[in-house]
Amino acid sequence: MAAATPPKYIKNILFALRSRGHAAYLVGGCVRDVMLGLTPNDWDICTSAMPEQIMEIFPDSDPTGIRQGTITVKSGKRSAEVTTFRSESNYTDHRHPDSVMFVGDLVEDLRRRDFTVNAIAYSVDGVVVDPFGGRADLEAGILRCVGDPMVRFEEDALRMFRALRFSARFGFQIEEATLAAIQAKSHLSEAVSAERVRDEMEKLLVSDHPEYFAIAVESGLMDRFLSFRPADLREKLSYLASVGKKANYRWASLAHTLEAEGCIPSVREFLFSLHIDSRTLRCCTDAAQILHGPILNTTIAWKKCLSVYGVDSVQCAAEYFDAKYHGQGRETLRSILKSGECFSVSHLAVTGRDLLNLGYKGKALGEILAFLLDYVIEHPEFNSRELLLTLITGMEET
Repeated sequence: MAAATPPKYIKNILFALRSRGHAAYLVGGCVRDVMLGLTPNDWDICTSAMPEQIMEIFPDSDPTGIRQGTITVKSGKRSAEVTTFRSESNYTDHRHPDSVMFVGDLVEDLRRRDFTVNAIAYSVDGVVVDPFGGRADLEAGILRCVGDPMVRFEEDALRMFRALRFSARFGFQIEEATLAAIQAKSHLSEAVSAERVRDEMEKLLVSDHPEYFAIAVESGLMDRFLSFRPADLREKLSYLASVGKKANYRWASLAHTLEAEGCIPSVREFLFSLHIDSRTLRCCTDAAQILHGPILNTTIAWKKCLSVYGVDSVQCAAEYFDAKYHGQGRETLRSILKSGECFSVSHLAVTGRDLLNLGYKGKALGEILAFLLDYVIEHPEFNSRELLLTLITGMEET
């Protein structure tokens, strides 16, 4: 655990708490990540100090979650969340504890956490506190609930989605009883907002194992978003890992596959029900339309597609096509974009003002621009102002 050396500002917070007689530990995801050889995004601290005592030690701190015992402590220009050891009462809504009780025991605090790999604490002097075997589970690549998984998921239904996300991110196998509890408690997923489902599934999709989305479907967690559960979905999603690691690429590919399997009404309806942002929704919907059309197997066909749908949407379609069918769409798009060849009206060497000066307006102006774009897409070498104006003049004379 020597690699778990936290940055200086975190050490300063830990030492300041300990110098006042309080226990203080790194806890949760940062400890897990360091044990896996990863660099944590955040460093979370738990302590025996009460919230008021934390704020007394750190006068510039921010009581961001003081009711739950969490204080955002500033150390120089940086900050970290420091939380008092706590236990939690019933979860009536299957998402949030009805009340929080501060405790003086670190093990009681770790007992409330979701998975054993997230229930490890580490002190700045190298002491590891691991009462639930999280270290062994990390080494074995197993994701297991702390305590009874039925209880853990009954408390907070979001934990079921988090289990799949962690499994996909780290390539962990979900322990048998934990997976069985997900299946048994999947109906509680109704308590999780569509936005939270979307966020967890998006993190899963951009991991190294996007095909694990199939586990969410097989377990029943996605039932409210699907018409039915397709068979052998994990195999059908095996190509997803070859799709570029961008959220819109993988949402587009996933949604197109689900639509092709007949288990969602449409790409748009599925993603809209997950409250996907408008840009991703447009890209994925456009990509589905492209993929329903003729196969794009020439540079001209790709450029014409770009002229209709734009770069983002066409890239989504190319990612699916190449990953699924070993096509050359990505390379063709890169070549087109690198070359600077025209595929939109804005790239034409003549402008609307040029045509207005020639007497074109209204519908006629739009039609001539469309004609010129089609012409230049097929003959990129003619995209010069002089040549295009000569072409228009010649058309008028005939």
